[in-house]
Amino acid sequence: MVIHPVGRNNDSSAKMGAPKHNCKEEEMLGIAWSDVIGVFESIKWYLVVFAVIVIVVMIVAIAVRKIDAPLRKLIRANAIVVPVIALVAVVSMILTGPMSTLLNLSTTTAKNVKVSAATTAKASSLARTLAGEGFVLLKNDDNLLPLANTSKLNLFGWASENPVYGGTGSGAINANYQIESLTDGLHKAGFKTNDELTNLYKKMGSRDSSNGTFNKGWSLPEATKSQYSDKVINDAKRFSDTAVITLARVGGEGYNDMPTDMSKVAYNNNSKDYPDFKPGESYLQPSQTEKDMIDTVCSNFDKVIFLYNGSNPMELGFLNQYRQIKSALWVPAPGNVGFDSLGKIFKGEINPSGRTTDTFLYDMRKAPWYNNAAATKYTNMQNMALHLPVAKGVYFDLAPSFTNYVEDIYVGYKYYETAASEGAIDYDSTVQFPFGYGLSYTKFSQHMGDITKDGKNLAFDVTVKNTGAVAGKDTVEVYSNPPYTNGGIEKASANLIVLKKTKDLKPGESQTINITFPIEQLASYDDKEAKSYILEKGNYQIAIKSDSHTVLGSRDYTVGDSITYGKNNPRTSDKIAATNKIAEIAGDVTYLSRRDHFANFAAATAAPSSDVLAQKYVAQYHVNKNFNPRTYDDKNATMPVTNAKNNIKLKDLRGAKADDPRWGKLLDEMSVDDMSKLTSLAGFQTPAIDSIGKVATTDVDGPAAINNNFTKQGSIGFPIAVVLANTWNTELAHQFGEVMGQMAREMGIVGWYAPAMNTHRTAIGGRNFEYYSEDGQLAGAISSNVVSGAKDKGVYAYIKHFALYDSNAMMVSVWSTEQAAREVYLRPFEMSVKDGKADATMVAWSFLGPKWSGEQGWVNTIMRDEWGFNGMALTDSFGEDGRGFMNADNALPNGVDAMLSTYGNGPNVVNDKSNPSSVMHLRNASKHILYATVNSGAYDADSVAVKTPMWKTMLFIVNIIAAVLIIGAEIVIVRKYLKRRNDIPGQQEQH
Repeated sequence: MVIHPVGRNNDSSAKMGAPKHNCKEEEMLGIAWSDVIGVFESIKWYLVVFAVIVIVVMIVAIAVRKIDAPLRKLIRANAIVVPVIALVAVVSMILTGPMSTLLNLSTTTAKNVKVSAATTAKASSLARTLAGEGFVLLKNDDNLLPLANTSKLNLFGWASENPVYGGTGSGAINANYQIESLTDGLHKAGFKTNDELTNLYKKMGSRDSSNGTFNKGWSLPEATKSQYSDKVINDAKRFSDTAVITLARVGGEGYNDMPTDMSKVAYNNNSKDYPDFKPGESYLQPSQTEKDMIDTVCSNFDKVIFLYNGSNPMELGFLNQYRQIKSALWVPAPGNVGFDSLGKIFKGEINPSGRTTDTFLYDMRKAPWYNNAAATKYTNMQNMALHLPVAKGVYFDLAPSFTNYVEDIYVGYKYYETAASEGAIDYDSTVQFPFGYGLSYTKFSQHMGDITKDGKNLAFDVTVKNTGAVAGKDTVEVYSNPPYTNGGIEKASANLIVLKKTKDLKPGESQTINITFPIEQLASYDDKEAKSYILEKGNYQIAIKSDSHTVLGSRDYTVGDSITYGKNNPRTSDKIAATNKIAEIAGDVTYLSRRDHFANFAAATAAPSSDVLAQKYVAQYHVNKNFNPRTYDDKNATMPVTNAKNNIKLKDLRGAKADDPRWGKLLDEMSVDDMSKLTSLAGFQTPAIDSIGKVATTDVDGPAAINNNFTKQGSIGFPIAVVLANTWNTELAHQFGEVMGQMAREMGIVGWYAPAMNTHRTAIGGRNFEYYSEDGQLAGAISSNVVSGAKDKGVYAYIKHFALYDSNAMMVSVWSTEQAAREVYLRPFEMSVKDGKADATMVAWSFLGPKWSGEQGWVNTIMRDEWGFNGMALTDSFGEDGRGFMNADNALPNGVDAMLSTYGNGPNVVNDKSNPSSVMHLRNASKHILYATVNSGAYDADSVAVKTPMWKTMLFIVNIIAAVLIIGAEIVIVRKYLKRRNDIPGQQEQH
C-alpha cells in the first residue's frame, strides 16, 4: 500500500540524518498530494454554493441603495449576517461530510494513545530474537566466528556507518524510537571499533532517502582507493588484525525495481576517473569502488568478515576469490534494535540458525526470469495511458505494460534443482548459496524414520542431534520429488512441503520432530487436461535436506493409481473442487518446460518478441475513462430490502457463521447510503453505521511496524519480512503476529495492512524486503502464523497484495499459467486463509492479463468459493481517481468490497445507487466488511467504547456559540431597525 511522501527528488547524493536518529528512510509517510486534490474535488461544490450566496448577497446589498435608510441598513446588516450563517453551515457540512473521515482518523485515536512501555519492551526482545535467528551465516572458514580472542574491529565500507534498517514506503520504521546502529550492536557486545574509519565514512554523509518513492536514486557512496591512505591502513593494522566489510543494498515500495543495467539509471560515480558500473552491470553486483575497497582490505588483513545488509540476493562470487574473507553473514534490515544480535553473534552469545529464503546465484543473467523481469510497455495501448498526481506539482505517467512469467512453475530453487537433475545446468557454477542454506557454530545430524500412512496423511519422525560443541538450533526441511512424465504436467524435482525448527539443543542432545502432512499436498495442478489438482501414480521421493540441494535422508511413497481432485472429489482443504478460473491469463506466451531437459529454455526465456497486446484482449482492457459502469450488471437482480426495522444489531452476530440467516435481517436494516458509505470510505478505517450499531474501526499500515500516518503514533520497528522468514521458525512468526496485534490494540487499531506475501520471483524486486521468499510454501507457513497471531489479539490482517504483485507493478499486465499461479504465487494466500483464518485481503494494483486484479473475479471464484474466505477485500491505495483504473463498479461485482479512500467522491462510489444490481453488490460487500469487523477486537467484551471524536465536540460547541452570536447580532440589528423606523417623522401615524 502506498501513500506517497511529498517533495522527493531524483538526486542520489547522501543527504539523510545520522543513522542512529531521525533518518528520513525510517520516517512514516505523509498524506499524498492526490488525496489533497481529491478532498478539494469533494468540497468544491460546497465552496461554489457559498460563493454564490456571497455574490447574491452583495448584489442585493448594492441593489437596495435607493430604498429608505432603515430598511436599507437592515438589509445590508443582514448582508453580513447571511454570509456568516452560510459560512458556518458550509464549514459544518464540509467537516461532517467530505472531511469527516480524515478528521476522525486524525483525532479519534488520540495522540496520547501509544504502545505501552511493557509491550514495547516485549516487542524489542522479540525483535532481537528474530534478528538472532534470521541472520544467516553463509561462510565460516577456520571457524573465525565467533571471535574468541578479538575485541577490536576495523569496520570497512560506507554502509557500516550507514546500514539499511528497514524498508521504504509502507515498510518504513518509526523514527520516534531509538535506532541501534551496527556499531552500537558491536559496542554493546564489548567490541571496540576504529574511530578513524568511522569518521572517514561520517564525512561522506548519510544514506539518501530518494529510494523509496516514485523517484528513485541508486547511488552507492563508497570511499575510493585513494582515501585509504597508508596512514589509514597502517593505523587500522595497529588497531586490530580483524576487518569487517559491509555492503548494503536497498529497494522499496514505489514504481521501480532494482536496475539490471546501472549505466541507464541515475547514479553518482564515486570517482571522476572511472565509472562504478560498466554497461550491463546490475545494482546487485559490487561497484568498482566497492571492489577496490574489498581488494584493499584483503591485501592488508588475513582475517576478514563480510556482512551483506540487503534483502535481495546479491552476487557474492568475490567471497570465493579472497581466501582472507573467512566468514560471511547475510544481515537484512534489522529494524530498530536487531543489530544488537549481530554483536552477540560475533561474540558467540547467539549461535546463528538462519536459512536462506532465496537462491544466491553467481550470475543472475543466467536466471530464467532475467529477460522478463522489467515491465514492457504496450505500443498499441497509448490511448489508455494515465497522467496521475502523486505529489505537489509532480505527476506520474502510467502506461499499459506487461510482464511475462515465462519460467512457469520453475521459480527460484525449483528451476535450479530441476535443471541440475535434468543435466541442463552445472549446479556448482550456477548456485552459490542454495535455498534453505545456513551454517551454524555447531554440527547436527538428522535421521529420517519410515513413512507411515494415517488415513489421508503421511507421517514420519526426524531425529535431530547436536553433534558439535556448542548449543544451537537446527531446521528440518522436507521436500518432495514427484514422478515426472516427459511432456506431461510440469513438475519440479524439489518442492518444500514441511519445515520445522528444533529447540535450542545442547551438545549431545537430541530432539525427535514429527512430520505430518496431507497426501493431497503432493498433487500438482493440471491446467491443461484435468483442469484440477491431480496426484499422479508413481514413486514420490520424500527427502530431508540441509538445503534444497543437499539430501540428508529420503524415503519413497508410492501412489498406485492416479487421483484427480475434481468436482466430486475435492481436496479435503477445499470448500469446492479447484478448477480452472484464470486460465486465460496464460495469454499467447511461450512458457518454460521441463520437456526434453528444458529444451525450450532459450526460446521461452528470451525477451518478449512482441510489445503489441493481441486484439482479442484489447476489447477487455479498460481504464476508468472508458469503462461502462453497467458492464457487470446482473440483469436478473431485484432491489434488495433496505431501511427495515428488524431490531437486530451487528454485535448480535459476533461469532455467527457466514451463512447465518440473521445476516439477511441485519443487511435489510441498512440504507443504500449506509452501504455506499461503508464500501467507499474504507481508507484506514471502516466507518460507523448507526442504523445497525456498527462502531468505527481504524486500520493502519506497516509490515514491520504499526504506523498511524494520521496521529503520527507508531511502534518499534521489527526486522523486515525477509529476516522473519530467514528464521524458518513458525512459532516466532506467530509470536510476531501476536505482538503486532497487541501493539495495534493498544493504539486503538483492529485492522493491519499486512503481511505482504507476494513472491520473490526475481532478485531485483523492489518490494522483496516486505515479502518472505521465492517459495510459496515457506511464505505461507510464515504468513499464516503471522495472521493467526494477530487474529488472536483481535486484529484482522489484510493479506496482500492479491495477487501476482511480485514487483512494483501498477497497471502492469501479468501473464502466467494457472498452474504457476496456484502452486507458487497463490500458495501463501491460500495457507493464510485456510490455516491462518484470514478475514481481510488487499487487492493488488497489477493487472491479470487484460484486467485489473480486482476485476478478474478470482476473489470470489478462488478465494471465497474454493478456499472459504468470508472476510473483506480492499483495494490498494485508491486516491481521488482510483489510480485511473479502479472503480466501485468494476470492483464490487468481482468480490472487492471496499475502496481504500478517505472521501466519498468519485469512482469509489457506484455510478447509480438506484440500480438493483449495484445495490445487490453493495449489500454483498457490506456483509463481508461487517463479518470481518464484528469478529475483531472492536467487539471484544473489554473493548473501549468509541468516543465522540474531539473535533465533533468542538464543532458542536463552536456552532452553539456561533448560533448564539448570530441570534444576538440579529436581535441587535432588528432593534436598531425598529428604532430608526420609529424615529422617522410620520412613521408612527402610519401604524
